[in-house]
Amino acid sequence: MKFTLLLVLMCTFMFTSCNTGDKTITTDSKLKVRTSFFDKTGMDTVTKPGDNFYTYANGLWFKSVVIPDDQSGWGSIYTLFEDNQKNLKALIENAAKSNSPLGSLEQKTGDFYSAGMDTVIIEKKGVEPLKPIISRIDSTKNYEDLIKLLAKLNAEGNSHPLLAFSVDADEKNSSKYIPTFSQTGLSLPEKSYYTRSDSASIVARNALLVYAKKMFVLIGTDNATAAKNADEILKLETAIAISHRTPVETRDPQKNYNKMSVAELQKKQPNVNWATFFSELKVTPDSINIQQPEYYGALNELLVSLPIEAWKNKIKFAYISANATTLNKDFRDANFSFSKVFNGQKTEQERWKKMITRVDEGLGELAGQLYVKKYFSEDSKKKMDDLVNNLQKSFAARIQKNEWMSDSTKQRATKKLDSFLKKIGYTSKWKKYDDVIIDKNNFFEDALSIKKHFLKEKVGKIGKDVDRTEWGMTPPTVNAYYNPTNNEIVFPAGILQFPFFDPNADDAINYGGIGMVIGHEMTHGFDDQGSQYDENGNMNNWFSKEDLSKFKAKTGAVIQQYNAYTMFDTMHVNGALTLGENLADIGGLAIAYDAFKMTKQGMGNDKIDGFTPDQRFFLSFAQIWRLKDRDENMITRMNTDPHSPEMFRINGPVSNFDPFYTAFNIKETDRMYIKPENRSKIW
Repeated sequence: MKFTLLLVLMCTFMFTSCNTGDKTITTDSKLKVRTSFFDKTGMDTVTKPGDNFYTYANGLWFKSVVIPDDQSGWGSIYTLFEDNQKNLKALIENAAKSNSPLGSLEQKTGDFYSAGMDTVIIEKKGVEPLKPIISRIDSTKNYEDLIKLLAKLNAEGNSHPLLAFSVDADEKNSSKYIPTFSQTGLSLPEKSYYTRSDSASIVARNALLVYAKKMFVLIGTDNATAAKNADEILKLETAIAISHRTPVETRDPQKNYNKMSVAELQKKQPNVNWATFFSELKVTPDSINIQQPEYYGALNELLVSLPIEAWKNKIKFAYISANATTLNKDFRDANFSFSKVFNGQKTEQERWKKMITRVDEGLGELAGQLYVKKYFSEDSKKKMDDLVNNLQKSFAARIQKNEWMSDSTKQRATKKLDSFLKKIGYTSKWKKYDDVIIDKNNFFEDALSIKKHFLKEKVGKIGKDVDRTEWGMTPPTVNAYYNPTNNEIVFPAGILQFPFFDPNADDAINYGGIGMVIGHEMTHGFDDQGSQYDENGNMNNWFSKEDLSKFKAKTGAVIQQYNAYTMFDTMHVNGALTLGENLADIGGLAIAYDAFKMTKQGMGNDKIDGFTPDQRFFLSFAQIWRLKDRDENMITRMNTDPHSPEMFRINGPVSNFDPFYTAFNIKETDRMYIKPENRSKIW
């Protein structure tokens, strides 16, 4: 479990950026150096900052920006992500032309990219890559055969459509890896899409029927049978969905920890055949964690109560869909038509963009070595080290001044803060991909080879000591995260760029941008989930009973505040689903501000761009969250994403923060005004 700064949606996460009207100069090294760090032209100064700070800071930008047809939204994170993609494209295309030795990082990244770009070969192969496994599925006679086949296919590198298998740190013994299983089996974003009567859910279910039917037609099934198969799949998934926990329920770490032996699980759920699953992997774990036992209990019953043909259709559809993007245009088009129901994209992205993303996801620490060598400087790393250390000092001071915590709990909180593992830029130990075979004439097999690599890596961890040097994101990633079992904060090189960070920017810009990001991730260690883990990464309550009661009361108030926010007039933010991210935003802003006030600029009052240092800090914070979503994407996010819409990621934190009121002279008559005694002040 990792708590990220950004949203992750439809296999793509993106950020906002600004039409800054930036000024740059070119040095002798031909590298552009930014000289302007704030966009005044995007502000709507007719709106009072105390009425809607998001609109005040970004209103004209929001009105004028046009979302590109191939995107689900637009803004600073998106543009930064695209810049990184372009940089990676140049590096990987050079690698593809380099005639490097077989097995080198240049050969593997370059040839994998080339294989994916060669759509002529991919079109010629058509449906052929799918046929061997589809034939094996067809040959099964009963659910026992099917479950045994799925175990074999999983061991061969194919994802298991009914068992969501990972290997993670044991949350109550964080120095050891343990196999972990979570609920799965659905094609729609979450359980309520199968039963709700709202228009978005009805559209989603109909889209699934169309998509499933199309997948069967593409493998040679007649239209009538394909439609029947699709209908069976929807009915089967609806039965599965009943067993799923809601997105809010899956946020409870205690309920997600259900450790037991394989023998015990085999006895409880013999139809799932856990013993065969691990036997095919040639591993015998001491114990495993079942995060949502209700799903696996229901699966055990549904396997015998539903017709075998329905299960075979479900498995075939899952296999085809999982591989659709590696196949010819007909499969890719069908996959895109289904996905755009949830993200609103009007056109597919160019092929090169998809392939750069696939290289980054599949061979990320090979491509990452090329990336950091050219695009991440030691100067940036040093300045980030200083920022992180200053934020840590700021947080420590806030803990000591905290009025609701007892001294004993403050000591434990400080101990946890001091124990943070800080990772900046890129890993100190690059992964090897020696077992990955890349052939630029066989994209489907290349993708399978990468899947086999990750499975081998995963299985090899079982029962071993946790490798605390491992990273969960690749260097070019525009994101950041906190990992509670490692008690670590991680900032990839990809996010350490403008508008979040620029080594030449003034402190107000950097502390309002990347400073808030740092504070956000630090606060995740103390939000409603992260606070359940101690300084060693073990799930272990370190609050006094009275302090825990006070903490829950304060987080309850935050839930109520965000529940009141609406999009599309009537769709409310889910304050319980977004609680952790909201706490991190509120705490991150306060910690970053305190650290900023330790700087020379923060202690002064010299204006830049017509704004005081404090105003500039808050405006920097507001402009990193410039984001305009398509309606479809926002609706999906509000149903599934633990992050609030960006307007409330800005307005929520500032409305709870006293220095904001002073900086912009906020009045009681302003719409965002909250009485001082009602403002959320936790960390």
